[in-house]
Amino acid sequence: MRDFATIFEVEFLRRIRSRAYIFGTLIGVFAIVVVTALPSVLGNALRSSDNLTCKLAVALAAAAARTKRIRLTSAVTVLSSDDPVRVYQQFATLDLISRGRAEIMAGRGSFIESFPLFGYDLNDYDELFAEKLDLLLQIRAEPVVTWKGRHRAPLKSQGVYPRALQQPLPVWIASGGTPQSVARAGALGLPLAIAIIGGEPARFAPLAELYREAGRRAGVAPEKLLVGINGHGFLADTAEAAVDAFFAPYAEVMSRIGRERGWPPLSRAQFDQGRGPRGHLMVGTPDEAIAKILAQHEVFGHDRTLMQMAVGDQPQAAILRSIELLGTVVAPKVRAELAKREVSA
Repeated sequence: MRDFATIFEVEFLRRIRSRAYIFGTLIGVFAIVVVTALPSVLGNALRSSDNLTCKLAVALAAAAARTKRIRLTSAVTVLSSDDPVRVYQQFATLDLISRGRAEIMAGRGSFIESFPLFGYDLNDYDELFAEKLDLLLQIRAEPVVTWKGRHRAPLKSQGVYPRALQQPLPVWIASGGTPQSVARAGALGLPLAIAIIGGEPARFAPLAELYREAGRRAGVAPEKLLVGINGHGFLADTAEAAVDAFFAPYAEVMSRIGRERGWPPLSRAQFDQGRGPRGHLMVGTPDEAIAKILAQHEVFGHDRTLMQMAVGDQPQAAILRSIELLGTVVAPKVRAELAKREVSA
């Protein structure tokens, strides 16, 4: 596995003193990511009045200005309700500022508030993403674009600038489990990020198989078919400390989302089940996370593990320690074990 990352999210930090303070905490996250030698930091595009990072490229540019090595990507850019021209321009600018470290992670969006906000019909949910992804990839390929679709004004030999330093600018497809999205990513030869925020990860294995099969049928080289696993996690020196820091804010967030979607509140029993050996949550000690990542790698053979730690208002000091453990303990041991397995295979 080549890549580990932490995702920062500030949507639900309602109890912190001010929005300016929240952005200050993000700089602290960027600093600890650098110190611990993690390869990536991701910004999360979210919804609601608490959302402070709707302009992800701006927030990530703050990281670019203070770092030299970590990759900077969205998790996720809701392309369906955004404009591909602006998305490319913003991330191309970020790529230039960071000297070639930007990525786009494009998805359809599990929250739908942005669709009516920008005048889109939810009946066009699938078509919007397919059409806008097509335009984004065309812009990525050529600086002068001629394009026509149903949901955006056409482009007639129009230039899109600035151009990214990386050629091509990396674009990942993020999926919460929709086979159509997974197959599309494989057929286009784009890296795939599978978000697992509930249930047993092993149940998502058919998606990785579908993705690779779609790529094979499209003639995509196997080494280009990268898979990432995105999930919730939190690390501490003891399992009790991890649970104490993570559970209450996480339960508040998930229960609030549940009320909006008709789900029951998250119970402690459900949380504990998710922490179990076959569960989706990586909340506990570094050794527990290492065991889960290696077990998932046997299922998915994936290339990247992304851990979203701030799901609510977990204490900043605990978050920074969690990032430190991911970068200094978990990532090196997982890489070493996978290298050993590759040699003996």
